[in-house]
Amino acid sequence: MAETYKHWRIETDSDNIAWLIIDRAGSSTNTLSTEVLAEFDCVLDDIKAMVPRALVIRSGKASGFIAGADIEEFLDVKTAEDAKRMIRRGWDPFNKLEALPFPTVALIDGFCMGGGLELALACRYRIAVDQPGTRMALPEVMLGIWPLMGGVMRLSRYVAPPQALDMMLTGRAIDARRAKRMGLVDQSVPPRVMMNAARMLALEAPPPRKLPFVASLMNSPLLRGLIAGQAEKQVAKRARREHYPAPYAILRAWSKFNGDPFAIPDDDSASIGHLLSLPTAGNLIRVFFLQERMKALGKASKFEASHVHVIGAGVMGGDIAAWCALRGLTVTLQDQNAERLVPAMKRAGELFKRRLRDKMRTRDATDRLIPDVSGEGARHADVIIEAIFENLEAKRALFAKLEAIAKPDAVLASNTSSLKLADIGANFANPGRLVGIHFFNPVAQMQLVEVVSGIRTDAAIADKAAAFVRQIDKLPLHVKDSPGFLVNRVLGPYMQQAFRMVDEGIAPETLDAAMTAFGMPMGPIELADVVGLDICMAVGKELGDGAEPPKRLKALFDAGQLGKKSGQGFYRWADGKAQKASGPGAGSDAGPDITERLVAPYLKEAKAVVAEGIVADADLADAGLIFGTGFAPFLGGPMHYAASK
Repeated sequence: MAETYKHWRIETDSDNIAWLIIDRAGSSTNTLSTEVLAEFDCVLDDIKAMVPRALVIRSGKASGFIAGADIEEFLDVKTAEDAKRMIRRGWDPFNKLEALPFPTVALIDGFCMGGGLELALACRYRIAVDQPGTRMALPEVMLGIWPLMGGVMRLSRYVAPPQALDMMLTGRAIDARRAKRMGLVDQSVPPRVMMNAARMLALEAPPPRKLPFVASLMNSPLLRGLIAGQAEKQVAKRARREHYPAPYAILRAWSKFNGDPFAIPDDDSASIGHLLSLPTAGNLIRVFFLQERMKALGKASKFEASHVHVIGAGVMGGDIAAWCALRGLTVTLQDQNAERLVPAMKRAGELFKRRLRDKMRTRDATDRLIPDVSGEGARHADVIIEAIFENLEAKRALFAKLEAIAKPDAVLASNTSSLKLADIGANFANPGRLVGIHFFNPVAQMQLVEVVSGIRTDAAIADKAAAFVRQIDKLPLHVKDSPGFLVNRVLGPYMQQAFRMVDEGIAPETLDAAMTAFGMPMGPIELADVVGLDICMAVGKELGDGAEPPKRLKALFDAGQLGKKSGQGFYRWADGKAQKASGPGAGSDAGPDITERLVAPYLKEAKAVVAEGIVADADLADAGLIFGTGFAPFLGGPMHYAASK
């Protein structure tokens, strides 16, 4: 029987436990295509007929459990009926799985996303393997839809509704330990015992876990409405309904229809037909494919780093080092003296505590980040990243030393944001070794990293740099060595326009309100304060063709008021937040004319960058500007938006 299955294997052991292994043919990753789900439906019938003592479902891939639905198939959905047929392909077999008369266990090792987690939720028990790659999420909201194969219905049975809603409304992934604390999984176990743990749980078959009494009350119809109402207020603070309707649809589907997509009228705002009729879902699906294309850029080389050396412990360099240590690499961080390293090490410790939430893991990450005043780590590093101040002669002198001592196969990279690689590498013995690896601030939040190739950069070196960027879970984008590269080149005119509008007397709050209403995550003036007004001045000088800097920007710079990092810029900063004025003249008069004046130079420069070949094509420009500047994802990218106007 098993040999007739293309994507699934059944094995039985001496305890009469059936082990169902998903191993999608022709793919390195398990996804739930129509064919995979149709076969799963038949496999469940066959397993039920075998009358096993229990069933354990696991992955046959080294890459993870199940990545979710096959998003390619979304492109075939044209009508509400098409959408319902697509949903039915998972809805029916998952219900069949839940109804099996014997214990069922999902053994989750590695990523478990979307439809993969919905499948696991249909099992009686779940075990998560406690290793860094195990991540669980329902990220459908990021595609402009919601978990349609039972996830909304089942998640709040095991997880307190406020936490369940948070998972669905944000798409945020959680690790094995947090999943255990939340009640999403029954056990969190180390890799070495995962098979035995699944076997023992299947044999013991304890009563399924139930929500605590208070949490269970939250699932009552009356309290669902109250909880959904409170959650909607929080959603409204970060996502406008007209821009992102999916979070609001999730709340309505959960509170009014118990997550059953077939119970929702076609004309209801929560229906899948309605969501797919809006441009948002199509544009967010487009963004998903752009992101996948960027990830693929990191696969051209099999390079893998184990040791990174960062020179410059300022905000940017220190945070790059901390991120690399967080992602599991050994990192040596160099600066002129120990005192300069202290703030970076403190920020790193805060990052580790915030992200890892575990004392042992935090300790391990801290141990991987090594202060290195002497710079000895550069001799042993696989990747060396220069992140010192933007001074050409200083960078040239530093790289002369680095080229002499670095391993022959080490990647030598500059994080410069405004200087040309051709100038920095002018004195290299082998200029083909120098590449740009340009991070954005704040490093921990910004996904994009520009991989900059100068006129003499070896293509293989650029591919190694892109592979490194993916290794640390960022999105690489190849760009040519040109002033501002992609992101700063496009942001420059946009920011300069905003600065000059401030000089005209328009309140910074008004400009920021206009662009957040447009769909940007942050307005241009607040962004300037976050990036640093010294950086804005340097980039403006590089890109401004000798033009006089905006008056207010220069005055603040001259006064040492550099934005968030100094506590004062265009705004005063307290507790990490800009203190903005409110009331008339402070954001309330933002209108379409202001928006158009701000957006026009952004779009003009984006088109110019593509025309000049700074990036390979318009789609990659869209990808870079979405993930590098936060250009409204629901619009599909600036080039896509401009073409659709």
